[in-house]
Amino acid sequence: MPGRSDDLLTGLSIGTTNTTIVVAKNDSRYSESVRVIGLGEAASRGISKGIIVNPIEVQKSIVRAFEDAVNVTGISAERLRRNVVVAFNAMDVKSIMTPGMVVIGGGSDAQIVRKKDLERVIGTAKNRLALPNNMFPLHTIPVHYDLDDRPVENPLNMNGTKLDVMLQTVACPVTYISNVITCVQNAGLEVREDVGVLLKPLASALGSVYEDEMRAGCISICVGGGCTGITIFRGGRVFAVKSIPIGGNHITNDLSTVLHMSLREAETNKRRIFIPDEEDALKSEGIDIDVALEVVVARIEELFGDYVRAELEGYDPQLFPGGVILSGGVSYTPGIERVVEAILQLPVRPVDKPVYEMQYGHNNAFDVSAAGILRYLKLIERDPYMFIPPNTPLPGLSRRYKSGAGSNSNPDRPDRPERGESQDTRSGFRSQGDRRRGSARELRNIDDDYPDSGTSELDDDYSDYDDNDDRDRERDYDDGYTQNNNNYLDDGDSAYYTDDGYDGEDDKKSTRETLSNFLTDLGNKLKDLF
Repeated sequence: MPGRSDDLLTGLSIGTTNTTIVVAKNDSRYSESVRVIGLGEAASRGISKGIIVNPIEVQKSIVRAFEDAVNVTGISAERLRRNVVVAFNAMDVKSIMTPGMVVIGGGSDAQIVRKKDLERVIGTAKNRLALPNNMFPLHTIPVHYDLDDRPVENPLNMNGTKLDVMLQTVACPVTYISNVITCVQNAGLEVREDVGVLLKPLASALGSVYEDEMRAGCISICVGGGCTGITIFRGGRVFAVKSIPIGGNHITNDLSTVLHMSLREAETNKRRIFIPDEEDALKSEGIDIDVALEVVVARIEELFGDYVRAELEGYDPQLFPGGVILSGGVSYTPGIERVVEAILQLPVRPVDKPVYEMQYGHNNAFDVSAAGILRYLKLIERDPYMFIPPNTPLPGLSRRYKSGAGSNSNPDRPDRPERGESQDTRSGFRSQGDRRRGSARELRNIDDDYPDSGTSELDDDYSDYDDNDDRDRERDYDDGYTQNNNNYLDDGDSAYYTDDGYDGEDDKKSTRETLSNFLTDLGNKLKDLF
């Protein structure tokens, strides 16, 4: 039977480059009973390396994406804005393991494990968790159960006397969560109370990894515009979540510097250099294709060789027969799987489309996080103990936006402002009577109050907004990432890029063939090195 007409799933993915809203329905005729209705999209502004640095710009990006979703789906703004689940990036993400144990039925005779027993053993593991006040336990994930010292996948309704659990808590700074929720609420959307936010590396992983890969053990790596997210799966469950504030925009910055062009031109040419038909056009524009290729390959090798490998240090590659699942825009680089395979010593599967069928134009590796939000909700629906919601309210969640609290029962009337707040200062979609187009008036009001600074998603660099800890951390990453910024241009500096006579001037093949041969040679050298 098809899902009910009011049974909507709405997700918001906030990235460095794009802000996307996905709308779906529960429908048993589709994979995992999910039918994607449509997506709304807008360029992201006010975000640097995945982190909010200008809330007003982020709010406007959310409003624009929501307007697009309303127009694409034809569903009223009032319905779409409720119970939204948000995926976002954060630095300082911590994955902490804590054990828990309880006795079933007094311990004398074997008893059936009930839901209350699961809740008790999870509670004992939670009580062992010690977090500083500035960290919030966003995701609580049971990664392993033992019943009478025997590993089990799901102990519910099994007989035993003792139940153990290993619980993973994924925590991130409170300020990141609060800032995200505040921006979403100020744009007029209501964040779902229980599981209303999730980390984008987890969303990207759920949107790109198949269930058999999760069970076998695999590593999801999503290279976004400003961040690279890593999610580790073992035994069908999430084992760790990590984030690196380095992404595809770093390659764009290098191209801009080396080729002496604007960031926008560098972003466009970053894609053109891999299209054989563009080779003559690029040369006529004075662009050195071989230098551009070396920049891209050098930065890919540095990202995975220095930073991703460091995050995976201590993990035995034999634990991940499912290999590496690579998503994000960088995954479309021809031959990248051979380089990553050589560095990580694991098979690599570049993602070509999300796990759910998306609308035309979005069925690609760029939108895996949007699909992952939907899958996150379906997994919780199937197993409520797979991702356990926090015990405390989400930081920054306003009471008037909570489901059932302060909401107006009349869909044709806007919600009343809170005491002391004027209607004019409340941004977002308040005009609930305009059911087809949402409230375009709000977008105009925001633009009037806060004139556009003229910056693009590629020009954002709001380092002055970062607190001291974030500034120091980003400087550490940037110093390490750029300390050899020009090595690939110096003769004899790089054994990877100057040996064996790699010379683009003498190679008369197409750009794609040249790069493929180059990456194959690079992969062979890396295998010998590692």
